[in-house]
Amino acid sequence: MLVIRMARGGRVKKPIYTIVAANSRSPRNGRFIEKLGQYDPKAEKELIDVNVASISAYVNKGAVMSDTVRTLLKKNNIKLD
Repeated sequence: MLVIRMARGGRVKKPIYTIVAANSRSPRNGRFIEKLGQYDPKAEKELIDVNVASISAYVNKGAVMSDTVRTLLKKNNIKLD
């Protein structure tokens, strides 16, 4: 099953999360299909370079968004069509 979730990167105590489309059986920071954007929890503008068209395409194909990604998109007024 395909999921849209976040993979952790960055340094110790300075996390940067990458929003990715991945197989649900892959490890959190492991193999992914496509990078869809980034999230920096310590920055003013938290979401960086979010590819809304690709996220919409994956959701239309049956991908499931994690609760965290869904909440972030809603919080930043990003609507999927």
